[in-house]
This record gives sequence, C-alpha cells and structure tokens, in this order.
Amino acid sequence: MSETLARLRLARSEGVGPTYYRRLLERFGSARAAIAALSRHPERFRAASEADCAREMAATAEMGGRFLFLGEPDYPPLMALLPDAPPVLLTLGDHASLAPRAVAIVGARNASAAGRRVAEDLADELAGMGIVVISGMARGIDAAAHKGALNAKGRTIAAIAGGLDIAYPPENAMLQARIADQGGLLITEAPLGTAPQARHFPRRNRIIAGLALGVVVVEAMEKSGTLITARLALDYGRELYAVPGSPADPRARGSNDLIRQGAHLCENAADVLEFLPQAPAAAPLFRPRPKPAEHPEPPPEAPEEAGSDAAQVLELLSTTPISVDELARRCQLSAPSLRAILFDFELEGRVQTLPGDRVALS
Repeated sequence: MSETLARLRLARSEGVGPTYYRRLLERFGSARAAIAALSRHPERFRAASEADCAREMAATAEMGGRFLFLGEPDYPPLMALLPDAPPVLLTLGDHASLAPRAVAIVGARNASAAGRRVAEDLADELAGMGIVVISGMARGIDAAAHKGALNAKGRTIAAIAGGLDIAYPPENAMLQARIADQGGLLITEAPLGTAPQARHFPRRNRIIAGLALGVVVVEAMEKSGTLITARLALDYGRELYAVPGSPADPRARGSNDLIRQGAHLCENAADVLEFLPQAPAAAPLFRPRPKPAEHPEPPPEAPEEAGSDAAQVLELLSTTPISVDELARRCQLSAPSLRAILFDFELEGRVQTLPGDRVALS
C-alpha cells in the first residue's frame, strides 16, 4: 500500500476527523503506521477499505481530478494553517488558481439584481488585478462572483459541497464546467458521487474562508449561511468586508450588522485592496515527520510495566480533568514524551482529551 493510498484511507476512516488526522500523522510519522496502530483498536476505529479508496483514486484521476493531502507541498498553504484543515482536498482544473492572493465573495442565494451586479462588478475588478476570486457555486451572489471573474478572464475557485462530478445547483452546471475548463478550479472535500446535503455546506464554507485572505459579504440575511462563512473568516484571522445595503431590504440586515460590528465597508475593489494583507511568507505550521522505510514496523504498544513512564502517568490520572502542563510538572516528563503517552492512551480508549488542553480517564 502506497503512502498516498494510506493517507486517503486514513482521511476516510470512521472516527478520524481533521484534528485527529493531523495528530495521528504527527504521532506516527506516516499514514501507514497510523493505520497499523488504529487496526489494534477495531472497537473504536474502522479504517476505510483499501479497495474502495483505490477505486476512488482511479475514478478521480480518470476525470482529470487530483488529490491534495495535508502536509504535502502542493496543499494550499493558507488552508494548511487552519486548526481544522481538511485532511484531503479533491480538485479539478488549474492549480495556479491556488495562489494565496485570493478574496472570497459570498452572499444571499435569493440576491437582488443590484446585489448580483455589485458582486459581478467587484469580482471583475479584482480578477482584472490578478486577485483570485473564491466563492461557493451557489445561486445568487456566488454565481455572480464566479461569472465576474471569468468575464475578466481571471481566475476563480469554486468550493463545492458535493463531489467533483455533481453539479449543484443543476442550473449552474454549465458555469461549473466553464470554471474547470477556463483556468479556474473546483475544490471539495467530498468523494466523487457525493450529493450535497445541508450538513455539507458549513464544511464547504470553511474551505472558502480558509483559502482567502479576505471575505466580502454582499447581501446576507440574519442567521444565514453566509454569516457562518463570515464568522469563520474572523476565527481564521482573515479580513472581513461587507457591502452596505438598504435598511428596508431584509437581505442586507446581516451584512449591515457586520459593518456595525467592525467589518470593512466595501463598495469597490479599492476598498478591498486597502486592507488586504500580503500572503503569509511562513511555511505551514504542520510538518509531518520524514516518511519511514518502505515497510515500517507497527509502533509498539505503550509500555506500562511498573515504574515505567506510562505507568507513572496513568497513576496520576483520574476522572477529574487535569491540564497537560500540570501533569507534565507532576511526572517530570518532557512535553513531547508525555503527549506521546497520552496519545497512546487515547487510542486505547483509556483517556479523553477535553477543552483547555486537559485530560482525564475515560
């Protein structure tokens, strides 16, 4: 099994989310070694089928798609900085669109004609200046933003909620194909054949916010999905902009409220560029260990003989949460050694990790 196939299996495994995927690779150094470790705990983890993942890779390659894995050089650097960065991304189109100088334009699906015009004109301006325009391929503002970038013969990225082979909404099928064919890029976490469902869209929104240096909101109702993207942008430390709208239009209440809370007022591309930072020069925070030998031995079980470090840590733990820093002081172990022991305990279901970097017996 290749390391690439193993990474896809690990990403598709039950019980392995974005944060746990990152921790597994940091702990074991490769997906193959991580799967070997997980296989010792079938009651808690079920690795994805090697055959199913091989078929997914072959089908994606057949349609011209690619896989981008967290921790590898071609993974988008801005996305890699996120604490919940997707373990794997599937793409179709030109990867030059993943240049970090990008701005997202998002907004209401039932947008007004004026709102669509603003989004299209803004995307046209930004794309003409070499800025990549990102949006979510939805009706209304998203579609207008993609069209504006294409009209300027610029680059645009469509973050979609389903598989690369599913056009959603159906009326955007031609636009989706046009993006992939004319220098843009389609990007998703979902395997081929995945039909978009309501639960997929918040995950799609984090891709939009994660790829962009700034997010522009054009029309958003209160408690709308667009505001989820705006909140994610703030959580990720990205610049947030909003286009003002009429107080009489409920579609502008969410965007107007963002301005009241401190978002940059945006009417044109100059307003965006005034606050848009340069792309981060630092490499991604996540660096996996060097790949092991071709046929690595499974990591050994954590030793628990009397007097061992693991036994000492276990003796100090209880069902009452304790911070990892406090535990390190009590057992006098280095932080990396302690975290390795705790991670093995967590794999075995003995320890649970709690908010605030605390641990307790399960």
